[in-house]
Order: sequence, then structure tokens, then C-alpha cells
Amino acid sequence: MNLTKPGKLRCGDTLAVVSPSWGGPGTFPERYEAGKKQLIQEFGVKVVEMPHALKPAEWLHLNPKARAQDFMAAFADPEIDAVITSIGGDDCIRLVPYLDFDVLAQNPKIFMGYSDTTVLHFACLKAGFSSFYGPSVMAGFGENGGLFPYMVDAVRRTLFDVQPVGDIPVASQWTAELLDWGKPENQEKPRALCESPGRICVQGNGVARGALIGGCIDVFPMMSGTKIWPDPVVFKGAILFLETSEEAPDIEHVKRIMRNLGVQGIFEMLTGILIGRPGGGVNDLTQYDMAIQSVVAKEFGFKNLPIVAQMDFGHTDPMCVLPYGATCEIDCASLRVSLMENTVVQ
Repeated sequence: MNLTKPGKLRCGDTLAVVSPSWGGPGTFPERYEAGKKQLIQEFGVKVVEMPHALKPAEWLHLNPKARAQDFMAAFADPEIDAVITSIGGDDCIRLVPYLDFDVLAQNPKIFMGYSDTTVLHFACLKAGFSSFYGPSVMAGFGENGGLFPYMVDAVRRTLFDVQPVGDIPVASQWTAELLDWGKPENQEKPRALCESPGRICVQGNGVARGALIGGCIDVFPMMSGTKIWPDPVVFKGAILFLETSEEAPDIEHVKRIMRNLGVQGIFEMLTGILIGRPGGGVNDLTQYDMAIQSVVAKEFGFKNLPIVAQMDFGHTDPMCVLPYGATCEIDCASLRVSLMENTVVQ
């Protein structure tokens, strides 16, 4: 997987906000403005909204072409240095017919978001450049009571620095508490934190290396069969990262999605799997880890494929940033997970 690396961000650069899924900014404008403010204050960037980013949620739902036009225009505009999503959602897949992959390929730049944004990450992958699975404006940069230092450090090391990223640390605390965004007074109220038990090695031994590819597993069935879903050979030598949405999908549904990947021949291509800690009020934090392992090992026979779980990405906070195509190393014994190269260029 040989992807072009985008240019790094600098203080004063311009970030464009798009709303490719749900119209969160139009629904909770105070939350959006809080995220925008904290993003600007912490990183010294300029933030502009694409023409439809702040439209009402219902309007955006009915106009996927307009959402796609915003995304394409942000990449085509030489005055815009990076693109970030306002929030996720559940129908980003409807943008795919309106994407111009030649324009994307000719204008590689930083793109970041997570959850339903998995769709656009796979579009960037098809266009041949690396994108970043990480925080959005409202979920991440809009954190109640101020930004998590863990997330700030991850963004700086992956988007602003041309040195190899190195180890992805384990967050000492995490949260999935939901505070009503419709109550502005909640914005200054920090969410309750849980002590992190750390990562776990679900199976495997030794050290594995591979290029990162993955996203929110809920989105995979929507992409399968479309022009953005890769041929299994794209996964050759890769480390697949997976996380579940805040909807806390049924365990059997997750198993069915994994079986589909197995039948495609993807497991045999992989060098490892990383699994994010689940959000959505899940009581048994390892239930998805065990479900995924049962399919990979018991049903398809890949008992030695390294799987490390309870990672800090996805629908809990703080979150790290995972760059598509970057060489990642997993040490099953020490539970160390590292990015072995720079993820942006000068």
C-alpha cells in the first residue's frame, strides 16, 4: 500500500469544515462553535465552513450531492490546506456517486474524521493518498471542559510534525459519557472519566508490521460492492483497525460483518488487527474483541494472527489518530503499538 503523504499543517493554515453525513452544526450550533473555537485556540489555524456545512440536518439528508460538492470543492481549492468533518452520521455512502477521484488524486491534503467518515477515508484510499482517522470538530475538538492533552498530542505528532510518530501511548483515563449537547451549560462540564485498564492481546505472539487500513465496522457493509471498496489484495500485509459505533451494534451483527471479510479472503492478507474500545454504553468492554477473535480464529482458522484490543480510537475519548497507509508495528508481548514513519511531509 503505497499512498501519497499530504503536506503537514502549520500555524495559520486554513482548515475547511465539511458535513458529509449528519447535519450536526445546524442541529447543535453551540456545540459546533465550541469545537471550532477550541480547534483554533489550540492549534492556531484558520477554520472556514464549506457552503453547505452548516445547513439544517434535514436539508443535508435530502441533498447528498451538495455534501459531495463541498467535499470536492475543499480539495480543489488551493487556499485550503486541510479538510475536517464536523461530525459523523449514517449515510455518507450516498456521496460516492458524486465523487471525482481524479480531482482527489491531484490534490492530496490532510483529511480527518471518524465513524461514518470511514466512507470518505476509503475514497481517499482509492485516490491514492493517506487520510487520518481521528477527531471531528464536534466530537473530539468540541470536548466538554476543554481538549484532552492526549488527543492534542496525537494531532500534533501526526498532522504537524514530519518526524516519525513513534509509540501510540495508552490513555490513562477515558470516557464515553453522553452529555446533552442541547444544553449549552454542559459545554463547560467535564465528562466523568474511567481509569483505563490498558490494552489486551487477544491472540498472537511476537511483533507484526503492516500498513494501517480500517475504520468503523458498522460502515463496512454499506461500502461492500461499491467502487470504493478495495480488492482484497489491497489488504496484503496490512494491519486492520476496527471499532464499533455509539449505537453498540449487536454482537451477532459484528460477527456477520467479520464473516464477510473472511470470505473475501481478507484475513489471510493481514499481519494484524487493532480493535478500539467500544462506546455506546457497552458494559462488557471486551465483548466485541472476543466476537471478532471467535470469527478470525475459530471460524476461519487464523489462530496466530495478532489481535490487540482496547485501543484509544473510535467512539470513546480521548482518541489517538490513525493514518491510513502508515507502517504500524504491534508488539504482542509489551502491547506496544507504534507508527514507524512520518505521516505528513514538508
